[in-house]
Amino acid sequence: PVIAGMRGSAIENFSCVIYNIFLMNCTWQAGRDAPADTQYFLYWQKSRDEEEMECELYIQDENCRNVGCIFQNVSIGIEKAYFLVNGSSKDSLIQFYDEYIDLYKIEILTAPLNVTAHCTRDPMGCIIMWHPPLTSHVENTKCFQYEISIQNK
Repeated sequence: PVIAGMRGSAIENFSCVIYNIFLMNCTWQAGRDAPADTQYFLYWQKSRDEEEMECELYIQDENCRNVGCIFQNVSIGIEKAYFLVNGSSKDSLIQFYDEYIDLYKIEILTAPLNVTAHCTRDPMGCIIMWHPPLTSHVENTKCFQYEISIQNK
């Protein structure tokens, strides 16, 4: 396939992370050979049924170039989300970058809630209980696995 635009002008090192339950932060670096006046714009689509949305809150570098975006009220569905970063420059055509991402793979989970431990002297030892963490998952909240590390018995 022919990719329109100047070689080396597309963004590099694109990555996104979901944190604090409903915030998503995406960052990238300007293309190595992009002209100095290149500006980038991020669009994303949570699923095929939803509309494509442009970033509302860009993160800019010292040259006022968009190098990231913060999204609010993010929820995780079952489909991969689609991300597209295109660019513009008065000097030349800029290559676009796109990627499909499973949002559940980029979520940093909060800690489980209401962790309690009841320990007795009998062989049963301790019963440790908790509630699942808050998450931006719309579905499949039952599929979490937990690991317990006991430091001082």
